[in-house]
Amino acid sequence: MSFKASSLLSGEVDNLRKRSVAETTENCCDPEHHLRFTRLQTQPERLCVGPHHPDLGTLATPSPDGSVHHFCQFTPKCLLAISRGAHGNSPPRQGEEGWHDGTSRTTIRVDNEVEAHREANNYKFGFRKWKGNVTEKPIEDRSDIDKELHTDLSIVKHIAPVVTVGNIVYVFLFGWWISLIYLLICPVMFLTILGAPYGKVCLKLAWYIIWPFGKSIQRACHLVNISAVKPTNCEIIPQEHEDKDLVGDKDCAPLLVSSPLPIEIPVPLPPPKKTSKHWCRFSTFLWLLLGYPVLAVVHSLACVLSWLPVFSIPVAKMNSRILTTVLLMAPEDIEIHALYKADVCETRVVLYCYQAFNLYYYKYTVQGINIFALNLLPLVFMTLIVGYTDREHKYFSAETMFTIAITSIIPLSYYIGMGIACISAQSNFAVGAVVNATFGSITEMTFYITALLRGHRAGTKCYEEIVKSALAGTLIGCILFIPGICMTIGGIKHSEQRFNSRSAGVSSALLFVSIGGVFAPTLFSKTFGNLVCESCSNTLGNATVPFICKDCHYDTTTADPHLILSHIEPLVYTVSVLLPASYLIGLIFTLKTHAHIYDIHVSDGHGGQPHGHHVVRWSRWRALAVLIVATVLMASCADLCTVNIEPILSHSSISQYFIGVTVLAMVPELPEIVNGIQFALQNNISLSLEVGSCIAVQVCMIQIPLLVLFNAFYDVGFALVFTDIHLWASIFSVILVNYIFMDGKCDYFQGTALVVVYFIVLAVYFFAPSPRSC
Repeated sequence: MSFKASSLLSGEVDNLRKRSVAETTENCCDPEHHLRFTRLQTQPERLCVGPHHPDLGTLATPSPDGSVHHFCQFTPKCLLAISRGAHGNSPPRQGEEGWHDGTSRTTIRVDNEVEAHREANNYKFGFRKWKGNVTEKPIEDRSDIDKELHTDLSIVKHIAPVVTVGNIVYVFLFGWWISLIYLLICPVMFLTILGAPYGKVCLKLAWYIIWPFGKSIQRACHLVNISAVKPTNCEIIPQEHEDKDLVGDKDCAPLLVSSPLPIEIPVPLPPPKKTSKHWCRFSTFLWLLLGYPVLAVVHSLACVLSWLPVFSIPVAKMNSRILTTVLLMAPEDIEIHALYKADVCETRVVLYCYQAFNLYYYKYTVQGINIFALNLLPLVFMTLIVGYTDREHKYFSAETMFTIAITSIIPLSYYIGMGIACISAQSNFAVGAVVNATFGSITEMTFYITALLRGHRAGTKCYEEIVKSALAGTLIGCILFIPGICMTIGGIKHSEQRFNSRSAGVSSALLFVSIGGVFAPTLFSKTFGNLVCESCSNTLGNATVPFICKDCHYDTTTADPHLILSHIEPLVYTVSVLLPASYLIGLIFTLKTHAHIYDIHVSDGHGGQPHGHHVVRWSRWRALAVLIVATVLMASCADLCTVNIEPILSHSSISQYFIGVTVLAMVPELPEIVNGIQFALQNNISLSLEVGSCIAVQVCMIQIPLLVLFNAFYDVGFALVFTDIHLWASIFSVILVNYIFMDGKCDYFQGTALVVVYFIVLAVYFFAPSPRSC
């Protein structure tokens, strides 16, 4: 009887294990089920239970010998991401039993301590949110898409379809004229008689260049039958990798995983490598004199033209490999072969290209720097050279220079953000907070200060109104547009997204305090100022015609100066002291006394503490140097913006309000918007919402007090009194977004509503009359 019971019990255990393995295999990379897995551990911090199974824990089963064995579902490598834990699964702390109802546990899974520190800073209040890594990730640990982007076109992994739209476009954009150059050089090399071998190479490469896809260039002395190296459709998993990832924990190892058997296949030894003597030939000197220089110019031009659009980088890589390797090989070593589907095993060649365009190249990085920020960097230097040499606008108009200068701010904002992330990730809390508070607002502050100085020298108040419009536009855009676009794009991919309502509530409260403090002097002036009307008209002797005034506003200068100005100025200074104090209180609240609001837990992929070898892309000193240089370049570009914006302000039919709240306010925030969208696509809407809230709070509590402090030491006429359109648009935006954040969840409908409201506000600014001072 006991034998039957033990057999039955062991059968149930086997069935449970089979079901566990099956579910793990099916849902390994399914985003809808990536939070359903648990893992057994001996330390408490290694337990991470997903929200889809709040009651699921470790399962204990007795064994025939009377002991208790634990088994669990192993968390695969594809699940090493930030997962949102179950509500209330963490043990309550003393005196904090109620906060778990509105807070979800956040488990951050990273590979090393630097990335763990960066991820933890992302969830902290006052720190700029950064999506990219600050450490170099080994290529073998990256995704297949990332590996494909960073390939050097020297490895054949698979034979992909070559007849695509992008490849056909390549023929019309690059292939025909590069091939034509080869055909023109070919007879020149044949006429030299001794250069005839290179003439044959030019003829072969001419046919290769016009359609290089699916063909490989190999060294003749290294040709090996690919099908003889490995069997067709072969893929051998290293045994050590299997042991590490699949059966790393014997107690949690699934029982029904088949292990591939290593197969030893004899590989024919290549012929001994011979030292090439083609550099001593006279034909090589003819080639380097007549053919190679022309082709170097052609391929360099093709590299530049294909690199700048980003998505055609494979063409740039191909031209670079031909220029630096193929054209310097001995003529008899160059062999071109067409590959077929039978040759699908991995092999190394000199050059193999199967695509001309790849849409995923927006993810491409060089030394950790995004390709768009890298490609826009030459634009910064061109802006400075042209802007300070062509002051009379002989070659470029003022409108063109303004467009180039404002675009140059985008890559500089990216470098400043990356520098801040690198320093914060390698420093303690105090240093990180100081760096974020100072350099986090440097992009906007450089423009505001240069614009105020420009207006003070020109003796006009128009620049002051532009600065106020940019401040209000940043507030409205960060409150409405950034959360709205993130909710919309994230909601399209994920039907419903949840966020930490407790932390969002703290940001919302600080937004209310910020808006109230910033616009307090404006409300004061509306209450005690005089209503002044200009451009009034009336027909004398005709009482039926109303008295018409086209320009009415509150003016504090015509009222009693002892009653108004003596009260507004102290009020502005008082607000400028209270707002930074509120920001400091918010830092202490969220980072020290109530840090459990975020409930951040950092672990590696196996549930333990992060470890492992890592290489930091930028050291502290290098990041600091980048911050200083980018700040200086930012100040120069901002100065060129203010110099060249004057014709736009004086001759444009568009309201100056609209220019300030759109171009000047949102263009510097484009890197932040991209970060927010990437967080939303990864179902991490909490960080997306914090992106906008963090910028808006910093504008009110840091940037505006700094402008007031700058005006106190160097009077540029900046008064913290906004027009009615800025006042009511900002107040309405804060009320609306706090209503959206009440329930702690969002979808694309709510995001669309915020975006529509933002465009309605922009329409109001577009049709509004220009400021009186402009």
